[in-house]
Amino acid sequence: MNVIGRAHLTLQDAPVPSPKPGEVLVKVKAVSLNYRDKMVIETGRGLPLEFPFTPGSDLSGQVMAVGQGVGRFCLGDNVISSFTPDWVDGLRPGNAHFPAYRTLGGFYPGVLAQYVALPESWFVHAPKSLSPVSASTLPCAGLTAWFALCERGHVKPGDIVLVEGSGGVALFAIQIAKMQGATVIVSCSPQKFDCVRNLGADHVIDRHSQDLAHAVWDITHDYGADHILELVGGSHLGRAAEIAAVGGHIYLIGALQGFEVSSPLMPILMKDVTIHGIGTGHRLALERLVRAVDQSGLKPVIDRTFVLEDLPAALDHLDAGPLGKIVIEMPGDDGIWG
Repeated sequence: MNVIGRAHLTLQDAPVPSPKPGEVLVKVKAVSLNYRDKMVIETGRGLPLEFPFTPGSDLSGQVMAVGQGVGRFCLGDNVISSFTPDWVDGLRPGNAHFPAYRTLGGFYPGVLAQYVALPESWFVHAPKSLSPVSASTLPCAGLTAWFALCERGHVKPGDIVLVEGSGGVALFAIQIAKMQGATVIVSCSPQKFDCVRNLGADHVIDRHSQDLAHAVWDITHDYGADHILELVGGSHLGRAAEIAAVGGHIYLIGALQGFEVSSPLMPILMKDVTIHGIGTGHRLALERLVRAVDQSGLKPVIDRTFVLEDLPAALDHLDAGPLGKIVIEMPGDDGIWG
């Protein structure tokens, strides 16, 4: 694309790139879409996009060539991308004045192409237990849920986890929480009940007809939730504060009600609640997630796959609110969305 907007997306032929020193050439097999991708395409999200711009951040693929000095991968290795490639471990790069948010398909070019040549440090080995379509869902949605619950919250057996909604991050969170031995409560629409129960939800709440706080208090005998994935944003943070157990953790992830949040202060103060801002996670955490997936047999939920030429239809389906991830499967000839 040369300007912002879905109407300006075009499928273009492009030469296969050659890897520079330190880079690997990856044949892309699948790209998982995130709602963020749609926002970048439609509005740019205020990012410094360089045109022509290729969207997309979450790929799975195979290493086809390596540049000089590459040591982390060999020809034929299956890989997935790192959503925030500059963040390898520890604290996120940046500072108080300029927090860093340098991601693929935003600050950096995206991956909706059949071949990409990128630094080897921007990839990790793919899970051995997943297909390319399933593996492509880990870099953003899977890692976000894992980073909140396991890297920041250290969820443990017996903890109570509340998951709000049934989007991509939420569905991963259910499985990851159960993997860690937690009791999981999910608030979602009735048509999603069977899906979340099949993933391991112990209790489900009808978000349309039940009061969330009272339902959680009833289920937990007033204890509350040790971990809350706050995927709504806005004033909904206040509901999370009401529900949180003493010493509980709230993970701010979603912004369905906007990027301004609000809450009464007293529940946060009196219950010693910790609020975590979660913007995906670092590469080391993604590597740990991959190992956990292979060890546990976790299977991402896929709503539907599309071919590369049908990206506009895939974005329309994303608008409709899918149950599970939407994935673009790549054909064999050369091409790039831009």
